[in-house]
Amino acid sequence: MVQNPVEELKELAREAHLDLGSQAFAKWLDTKDPLEALREEFHYPTQAQISRANGSDKPHPEGDDQPSIYLCGNSLGLQPKSIKHYLDEELQVWAEGGVFGHHHHIHGRPWLTIDEHVLDESARIVGAERSEVAIMNTLTANVHLLMAAFYRPEGPRTKILIEAKAFPSDRYAVESQIRWHGLDPADHLIALAPRAGEDTLRTEDILQVISDQGSHIALVFFSGVQYYTGQCFDMPRITEAGHSQGCMVGFDLAHAVGNVSLQLHDWGVDFACWCTYKYLNAGPGGIAGIFVHSRHGDTDSLTQLHGWWGNRVTTRFQMSDTFDPIPGSAGRFQLSNPNVLAMVSLLGALDVFAMTDMAALRRKSRLLTGYLEYLLQHTEPAAHQVRIITPKDPEARGCQLSLILDERAFSPVFNHLTAACVVCDERKPNCIRVAPVPLYNSFADVFRFVEILCQALTEAECA
Repeated sequence: MVQNPVEELKELAREAHLDLGSQAFAKWLDTKDPLEALREEFHYPTQAQISRANGSDKPHPEGDDQPSIYLCGNSLGLQPKSIKHYLDEELQVWAEGGVFGHHHHIHGRPWLTIDEHVLDESARIVGAERSEVAIMNTLTANVHLLMAAFYRPEGPRTKILIEAKAFPSDRYAVESQIRWHGLDPADHLIALAPRAGEDTLRTEDILQVISDQGSHIALVFFSGVQYYTGQCFDMPRITEAGHSQGCMVGFDLAHAVGNVSLQLHDWGVDFACWCTYKYLNAGPGGIAGIFVHSRHGDTDSLTQLHGWWGNRVTTRFQMSDTFDPIPGSAGRFQLSNPNVLAMVSLLGALDVFAMTDMAALRRKSRLLTGYLEYLLQHTEPAAHQVRIITPKDPEARGCQLSLILDERAFSPVFNHLTAACVVCDERKPNCIRVAPVPLYNSFADVFRFVEILCQALTEAECA
């Protein structure tokens, strides 16, 4: 059984002979962090840089060259330093060879097969076979492509089960897919909300709905990690429950990929999709990915939309009228040639992941997030003015904690954080999403964030 992170932190504090709530302990933890060197693989913005980016030229008492506190990887990950190198190489190939870059590439990455350089690491991160993963398009475009194949309402089985608070883009896509089939979302969409007075969904409630209405559900489509609350859903149990009722099961992993441990193949998930610009750090609007389980590799088992790039590489340029699908389950879903610059940005980001593994990242993430939770609950005034709505169970969350403040204090507190060069995410009217990312955040970052938050809360209380 995995040890509770707070209990582990207490043991470490005893080992260090330091107070768990002290800055000295945070710094000691950083010296013991086996992943500490990965921070150097990223451009970590200074306070001066963040101020300029935010439209301010206010001087900083700690010095302009001091690092900011970047806790916003759940929205946009920091830039890996290696990305610029890859981009420069592709610009060179384009400048010096033009169209020949598709087949002849001085750096060994011909554009015709550029996606092959990111498949192995992508598959490792999501727990998939290589042929079950494709890197293509953007997230919501992939949602539509996958739903075109996996949402096939027929007879009494016409409904889609989602969470009531799904990310708006997913809600739009699901409702429009239902309408595409001539159905009314009011009758064919099941949007499951938490119980009255609760912030997150109970797994037993999800499973009960699947059990009760499974014969009418064509598709169960959930997020892996809920964007607002940070709740990590029990994907294996949801998948098993859906399949037991004859439903297709898919997941939007935008906030889960690179954040929590995934074993999509072993769990038997039918399909999944994700973006790459949050925890994968591939850049704003980065290219997205899909997973399709190998049991769907037979083209006759799905009615899917086809495009040129899903055709087998060896016959693609024969320009045949007959579609010759890429072997495997996912590659055949590709439509057009991918954006090479976006693809190598992802390649640079995945190079950092290749230096470690998700098990190591999760170990640090549990401690980082547990440390943040402990400090918030044991430091005044945060202990009495901040409510954490993210599940307390470390297995039911990733690295994000969602903090609820009094609505009257929210704006002045968030403005104070911004002025202090703390980068986190606001969700009005009163939620701050904080994500200490194990690839580049430190325990000192977490300590300093809580210290500044408490200063902001105190000022707001006195105002």
